[in-house]
Amino acid sequence: MQGAWIIMVYMVITNIIGFAIMGIDKRKARAREYRISEKTLWFWAFIGGGTGAFLGMKHFRHKTKHAAFKWGLPILMVIQIGVCLKIFIQ
Repeated sequence: MQGAWIIMVYMVITNIIGFAIMGIDKRKARAREYRISEKTLWFWAFIGGGTGAFLGMKHFRHKTKHAAFKWGLPILMVIQIGVCLKIFIQ
């Protein structure tokens, strides 16, 4: 069960980062500064930060009109939550 806690800590950290980079990118967009690439946003979402990225997208109202983010992040979030539940239910 110790391995499951390590995975949970990893997921929490990647989700915090996913949420934060959405906010940082939104701030940079408003200030017309150099932006965080979509590739980087997807990287953090894909490696475990899907829920944080989705919540950041909603909270900061960022990337909400991009179909890939609008539909992809919720799907990724559901998959990642399902995997975490499977790990902890066993």
